[in-house]
Amino acid sequence: MLNGKTVLITGGTGSFGNRFADYVLGRYRPKKLIIYSRDEFKQFNMRNRLMKHDAVMRYFIGDVRDEARLRRALDGVDYVIHAAAMKQVPACEYNPNEAIKTNIHGAMNVIEAALDMGVKRVVALSTDKAVNPINLYGGTKLVSDKLFIAANAYSGRKDTRFSIVRYGNVAGSRGSVIPFFRGLAEAGETELPITDFEMTRFWISLEQGVELVIKALAESRGGETFIAKIPSFKITDLAKAILPNCTLKEVGIREGEKLHEVMITKEDSLYTYEYEKHFIIYPHMSWWAPEKAVPGGKLAKRGFEYSSGTNSQWLSVEDLRCLLAEKKLH
Repeated sequence: MLNGKTVLITGGTGSFGNRFADYVLGRYRPKKLIIYSRDEFKQFNMRNRLMKHDAVMRYFIGDVRDEARLRRALDGVDYVIHAAAMKQVPACEYNPNEAIKTNIHGAMNVIEAALDMGVKRVVALSTDKAVNPINLYGGTKLVSDKLFIAANAYSGRKDTRFSIVRYGNVAGSRGSVIPFFRGLAEAGETELPITDFEMTRFWISLEQGVELVIKALAESRGGETFIAKIPSFKITDLAKAILPNCTLKEVGIREGEKLHEVMITKEDSLYTYEYEKHFIIYPHMSWWAPEKAVPGGKLAKRGFEYSSGTNSQWLSVEDLRCLLAEKKLH
């Protein structure tokens, strides 16, 4: 579906953007793949890494806070993946105005520019932290999600469709727990800090995240939230997989941190359909028609909650060790 299409990804030099580029260039023949980000050095590195695809790749220096620059970049673009965001919880807590400018105002700019330039599909990356948020990052992403869903009411005859893909911390991505634990192990530490011994998380790889975005591009009618079915793991088991026989020290949950990840709330269960490998939360809006739902889904049970703490799929220490070795996550 991406053959001959022009695709732009905001925040394209991040972990997701790099894997998305590799995935698309390896499986499709896009007309253009545009990397839109504000870090010239990361763009320089990415361009060197993908030099053989230079005829297809385009690199735009720009910030999602700059609507005029977005309009210029979106000229002739078919699909947009919105991955740009301030994601670090402590940074957002200490710099709330900046988080709002990027995560909320930036989302508004992407929406306005996409509508005005006639983009066909926009998929925005969300996070578990947008569900029942307890920190500013989650709060800004909740607002962002609502903006992208509501944007479908304004597409008119242009048929621009907006949807959301939601997942938690991606395994091995920058700032995640895996490289943190790895760094301590490589430094010779024998004790790993655990915020809470009961803490759980979902496991999703970058490639699975990319595949879910491709699915959203292909299936979206506008306003859906796509969520992959993925296994859970205990943080204590991850520590043991990375550093066998290590000592674990409980250090307490950090400000704004949750014990378990929640992707679907009990309230959302009323509008959630389960498919073979994913869930879709459909919009509860006047402009949404039930017949737009993707065939083959089954309405979730009332009160269903998709949480890493009550998940039906779990990874053992050995499972985690194999995944870490297979994906070469550092």
